[in-house]
Amino acid sequence: MQPLGVGILGAGPVTQAIHLPSLARLRDILEVRHIMDVDPAVAESVAARVGATYSTSMDALLGDPDVDIVAICSPHQFHADQVIAACRAGKKAVLCEKPFAMSGDEAARISAVSDETGVPIIVGAMHTFDPGWLAAEASWGDLPENVHTIRSSIVLPPNARFEDFATEIITRPADGTPDYSDIEVIKNALRGGIMGLAIHDLPLVRRFTPDFEDIEVLQARHVRPFGYVISLRAGDRTIELRAAMNKTWKPEWVFEAISDDAALRVDFTPSYVQAGSATATITNGTTSTTYGPFEHNGYEGEWRELAQLALGTKQPPSAETLINDLTFAIDIADATVNLAAAEHAGVHS
Repeated sequence: MQPLGVGILGAGPVTQAIHLPSLARLRDILEVRHIMDVDPAVAESVAARVGATYSTSMDALLGDPDVDIVAICSPHQFHADQVIAACRAGKKAVLCEKPFAMSGDEAARISAVSDETGVPIIVGAMHTFDPGWLAAEASWGDLPENVHTIRSSIVLPPNARFEDFATEIITRPADGTPDYSDIEVIKNALRGGIMGLAIHDLPLVRRFTPDFEDIEVLQARHVRPFGYVISLRAGDRTIELRAAMNKTWKPEWVFEAISDDAALRVDFTPSYVQAGSATATITNGTTSTTYGPFEHNGYEGEWRELAQLALGTKQPPSAETLINDLTFAIDIADATVNLAAAEHAGVHS
């Protein structure tokens, strides 16, 4: 069987350092055939690495008959319209980097078009496709019903360090010097941290908090230069979200769910270095069972899933799941920003 053709909208660092290396290991089932970027030099250079066609037009990529699967790796404000266009172009499956929409209304519009066209969509929350996480999910029994504490703890060096390990990046966005005395800068940093970093783990958190309508943010603090400390409560469950990017710390990405009698700990590998899967440990009393590491990580896992969806050998996640995951993230971001603004106003009143 011929490999399925992949077209990628947006040829930035994530495409260069994550998706192309992942796809290089899946050449028997997937082949990159078209790269689109608004910068023609970037599009041409990245496409040349894999022998693909290049363009600066979404319409050119979507009109390419050699493209079966579309990956949307553009800035998030374009995601909703591009997902919808890819569905209407009759492609076999769509991968959209997170967040796939910026509002519940956008998400509902995407869902309606996916239902109408029959084109399956998955969101690039890579940890949900990690074999270590999936092995834990198959084995944790009644832990989701009994947890009292859920934690996501992320310590990473800046992305550029890992990107440079993975490939030679052509262009990067310019860094500015933020004014941390400006509450708008803090609000944007917190929202960006949640919708850009925490969002990788929020679908995992939601697996343990299916009813999130009563979620309350208890503490919200920005960590310079990029990070956050956020404490939340959802019913009788405590949620802790922590992240820091610091050039002197070694990477650590840990997800935990704890009950009175059992605990789950998942240690994820850094995204950019293709270091295999997460390792998951489930502890019941004095007995611990470890799953992994497996051969591939969640990024490769999501591409494997896309191939199955395109071939019709697997069912896509429900639209309700994708919408609820997004709504969960947006609700947390909104409540966090509101609390930070209120505390800032109180300090300066």
